[in-house]
Amino acid sequence: MVKAYLKYFSALLLFGLNGVVASSIDLPGTQIALLRTLIGSVFLLAVWGCSGARLHRPDKRHLLYLAVSGAAMGGSWVLLFTAYAQVGVSMATLLYYCGPVLVMALSPLLFGERLTRAKVGGLLVVLAGLVCTGTGAPGRLGAAGLFCGAGAAVLYAVMVLFDKKAASITGLPGTAVQLVAGALTTALFLGAGPPLSLPALAADLVPVLLLGVVHTGLGCYLYFSAVQLLPAASVAICGYVEPLSALVFAALFLQERLSARQLLGAVLMLGGAVVGARSGARRTGSRRRG
Repeated sequence: MVKAYLKYFSALLLFGLNGVVASSIDLPGTQIALLRTLIGSVFLLAVWGCSGARLHRPDKRHLLYLAVSGAAMGGSWVLLFTAYAQVGVSMATLLYYCGPVLVMALSPLLFGERLTRAKVGGLLVVLAGLVCTGTGAPGRLGAAGLFCGAGAAVLYAVMVLFDKKAASITGLPGTAVQLVAGALTTALFLGAGPPLSLPALAADLVPVLLLGVVHTGLGCYLYFSAVQLLPAASVAICGYVEPLSALVFAALFLQERLSARQLLGAVLMLGGAVVGARSGARRTGSRRRG
């Protein structure tokens, strides 16, 4: 159980650095989403091939669940990057991280997980912290951007819920399937945008490879291999470490100053995540599968 949490938090920290890496890439958000899923899937397929791991007679339903999860992941990234450009990073982040709330609300129905008072209380504290960190730009709140942010949140929930349903396919094979599905989905969105500029890609090759190999390939492997072992409610609550870390990394590497309200929000988010994680660990530590 501890190992699963370490994997999960490591993945969230990698994802929290995405904004720092992406800030140095001079490409549209749709193209960044496509490149990160494409490079990440190629990397994981190569690692899978070298490892000699086999996907023995996978359950067809679980394979379909993984494909749906990966497609939802790719779609959520496209919508999130679009929302960043239209309503700003803060408001898009606030909308996107309504997704874990949906996961937590549906986990009792789909997985029979009991929502303890500690989990609900931890989530409420985290949400209060997230609101404190948000500094949205009211003048940019267009309907299209709000729709993209809300759509990204719904797809986030779909990604997590369908991943947990594919319990028989784990590790490298499962993550590779999800990233391939995500790359195919983002490729569909690319047809509606401007064509990929090869000179611009060449100029940004290093951060693009870093985003694709480390922050997507490795990050998604750690993320999905941990999510299947953790309670959905704990995944929802602890997932807020990602926007918290994004805020801290932006201050450290992009010189974005943290206000007193944002610092308060960071403390609330971290505290709520710890409460939720400890509650989930106590209830599942003695009966954890895998």
